[in-house]
Amino acid sequence: MTFPVQVIDRQQIPLSILRISVAVIVGVHGWYRTAVAGYMPFGEWLESQGIPIGLVVAIAVTATEVLASICFVLQRLVAPLALVLIAIYICGVAMIHAKAGWFVVGAGRNGMEFSVLLIASLVTLAVHDWLRWRGR
Repeated sequence: MTFPVQVIDRQQIPLSILRISVAVIVGVHGWYRTAVAGYMPFGEWLESQGIPIGLVVAIAVTATEVLASICFVLQRLVAPLALVLIAIYICGVAMIHAKAGWFVVGAGRNGMEFSVLLIASLVTLAVHDWLRWRGR
């Protein structure tokens, strides 16, 4: 009896590390918010910022982060979920982080540098996944 051997494409290892790292980072937000019912205060905050049906939006954001964390690890639906997360995190930059400046810590607090890095990582994963499905 022979078992199929899957050859690992060494060129894919760096992108796999990035994809799984982003899955963990995104997943921690969603899984934590789910575990402690943190979507309730998040929804209330969104409504205080003028977002209608803030609780529904908070649950949708949380569900997207949870789903994306699983799908990214499994390398499924990476491009579409990355695009949704990019939109979510751009809203976060516009609503919160840009006002605080660039730095998250050190020369500032709660700035946008981490969000920009996460968005750039998501763009990289989305483009890579899209090109992979186009056969390039």
